Amino acid sequence: MRTVLVLCTGNSCRSQMAEVILNHDLAGQVRALSAGTRPQPKVAEGAIEALKLAGLPAEGLYPKDVDAVLDEAIDLVVTVCDNAKETCPVFPRPVPKIHLPFHDPHGEPLESFIRVRDEIRACLVPAVRAAFNL
Repeated sequence: MRTVLVLCTGNSCRSQMAEVILNHDLAGQVRALSAGTRPQPKVAEGAIEALKLAGLPAEGLYPKDVDAVLDEAIDLVVTVCDNAKETCPVFPRPVPKIHLPFHDPHGEPLESFIRVRDEIRACLVPAVRAAFNL
């Protein structure tokens, strides 16, 4: 099974939704993790609600610093915001990277979180499939 790290700045919205979606849609083929370069204190309520509305699990999600996953055997890094792309850490071994920026819905209505959730599913899942020839 391949491991994907989804990286953003706060690890409180886009990367969290991407982790859940990848683990659900590519179950048994991919293990997704998420982290942030400057993690926020908690996952955004809108992200949790958007996941739940899609029937996806949202329990136990919490922001993690990228340092916490540097020892993982990462096969692919996906940056979902421009800041994370610029500050992406150097991993112990070379790791392929994909940059797929998504709008940050923080402070916006639930509909924005749902739109971003759906964009992540429509763009990121096929990109990861293609990266791993799944």
